[in-house]
Amino acid sequence: MSAEIETSLRGPRAYDLARRAVAAMEKHKVWPTALNFELWSHYVAAQDSPLAAEINQMIEAGEAFTDTVGESLAERFLPKAKLSGEILEAGDALTKELDTVSRAIQSARSSSEVYGQQLASASESLAGEDTGKIKTMVETLTQATQKVRQENATLESQLADTTAEVSRLREHLEQTRRDAMTDGLTGLANRKAFDEALERACAGAEQAGGVLTLAVLDIDHFKVFNDTWGHQTGDQVLRYVASVIGRAGASPRTAARYGGEEFALVFPGEGARAALAVLEEIRAEVSSRVLKRRSTNEDLGAVTISAGLAERRPGETPASLIERADAALYASKRGGRNRTSAADPIAAAA
Repeated sequence: MSAEIETSLRGPRAYDLARRAVAAMEKHKVWPTALNFELWSHYVAAQDSPLAAEINQMIEAGEAFTDTVGESLAERFLPKAKLSGEILEAGDALTKELDTVSRAIQSARSSSEVYGQQLASASESLAGEDTGKIKTMVETLTQATQKVRQENATLESQLADTTAEVSRLREHLEQTRRDAMTDGLTGLANRKAFDEALERACAGAEQAGGVLTLAVLDIDHFKVFNDTWGHQTGDQVLRYVASVIGRAGASPRTAARYGGEEFALVFPGEGARAALAVLEEIRAEVSSRVLKRRSTNEDLGAVTISAGLAERRPGETPASLIERADAALYASKRGGRNRTSAADPIAAAA
């Protein structure tokens, strides 16, 4: 179905779909950003698609179509990272093939040079002998060898140009891959990158018998803040909180925007006690700053975050670890917010 939609968006129906998409966005008060236009173009092109069902459900519930919502829908229904990864793998394979061909040409060139030298030597040794036909044949072969050498040199030059172009393409594909794994609003890893990082960390911990802790963090009362001050100011708050979390999530940790106003931190090789100390530093820093609205310089007050953490148990799957960390987060919310909770007693986990 996705391929059919893409074909429609590039065929005779494209203009009609574009007009319908703009009309639908205007009707439901959705900003006509590039991402929203793509989402709503898919929405009007396939009313029976999962994306359309999701949007229809939001419309019926009267939910606002914010930038955060749009990004979440795009990650779920417009997956492009897989394509970028496949292209990158194809680029790597092409480069390997070019390297193989280059080595083969170098070998052939070296062999032809040796062969040419041998023929030239044989031709000289036959000088003065009554072997005119043989000498003519050797000279002919020598000329042919020289021609092959010239052709090899030309081919090698062309290959060098092609290899340089492939290298530039690989750099572009690598940047595309990084973009596909990065949350556009906050600059942190996106949900796909988080899933992959957690999968790797769990596999590494299981193989090495090491520890691993996962934390999930959520901005308290963010919806109320968004409704009061507007989505642009809400995005400003998301970026601020993400910057604090990002500084704490330097490699080998992974800091990600898990979805909406929720974030995640993966702590490979660190137990619950160490993760708790980091989360408390993040929570204290976020709540210590009085934010100002950029457009008017109005005081917005301070925002707080709640967090939950879980230390991985032997044999535990990523899904189970996420579930326990989420449960700890909701325990923080039920306990009054602006606090950190652990899935297990820290003393026992440590």
